[in-house]
Amino acid sequence: MKTLVTSDNAQNLLSEQLREWEQARLNYEALAKVESKDFSFGKFIIKVQFNPARIQSSAAKVDAKSIQERKCFLCPANLPEVQKGIPFENTYQILVNPFPIFPQHFTIPTYQHVDQLILNRYGDMLDLAKDLDEYTFFYNGPKCGASAPDHAHFQAGNKGFLPIEKDIKHIDKEQVFEREGLTVYAFRNYLRNGLLIEAEDQKQAVDFFKTLYSLLEIKEGEKEPMMNIISWYQDSKWFSCIFPREKHRPSCFFAEGDENILISPASVDLGGVFITPLEKDFKKITTEDIQTILKEVCISDSDMLALIGKIKNLL
Repeated sequence: MKTLVTSDNAQNLLSEQLREWEQARLNYEALAKVESKDFSFGKFIIKVQFNPARIQSSAAKVDAKSIQERKCFLCPANLPEVQKGIPFENTYQILVNPFPIFPQHFTIPTYQHVDQLILNRYGDMLDLAKDLDEYTFFYNGPKCGASAPDHAHFQAGNKGFLPIEKDIKHIDKEQVFEREGLTVYAFRNYLRNGLLIEAEDQKQAVDFFKTLYSLLEIKEGEKEPMMNIISWYQDSKWFSCIFPREKHRPSCFFAEGDENILISPASVDLGGVFITPLEKDFKKITTEDIQTILKEVCISDSDMLALIGKIKNLL
């Protein structure tokens, strides 16, 4: 029989861990001092946050050699002794993320050490979103911001933090697919090409996602199409924002000198909060930089139009 895990359980875990785990407590306290500024793009904003504790994630080496040479920090045997978790359906455990972006930030890895792949786990993501409905869940693909591409996991943060949750209500969207209990939209004029799946029927959402997955390109040397996913449950509906990716990191990440901006976009950035772990980048980043970065890492307008055409042909 399934044991229900709730948002209250997660909040209690966070409270306990902050009492017992000094490193986590200090990093959560530091969030109060994190600097943030807003950039307006008409119908929506992008927040930029200076968060030095995130340097480990933003600059993480995710090449095969580096991963092979380090211990997996999500495997149960390698967790700090003080780190405790809550089981979810005997497959995942909910852990407090000790390097937070959100005031409440969790990582949800599998118990088993298996690759970060989404195809057969999207339904699990929707289960989590419904059971822990005070949180927004996200998935970073192996080359889309995941700092542990060798271990399957989701992350979650408290609702109300990511601008995208409100943006979807008023930004321009085009309906591209509809079935009973399911509507799919394409974002318009949003700087980042992507889709919104709005579903009352979980099975319909999962079936559509698997079809969408089959329509996306798997790049050479990759195991799945590059993508980020942000999902939450509200008013008896699931909302999932799917962002197909063109590349892992923007050219400014690798640039030298003044051109360098250390940013490795993942779901949080695509959700409207750019994370800059270096103060120099926080101070100098511009509206034009944000536009360029999003354009580089997300699929192009022409590829998005082609994808929309394939989706409409499903009807």
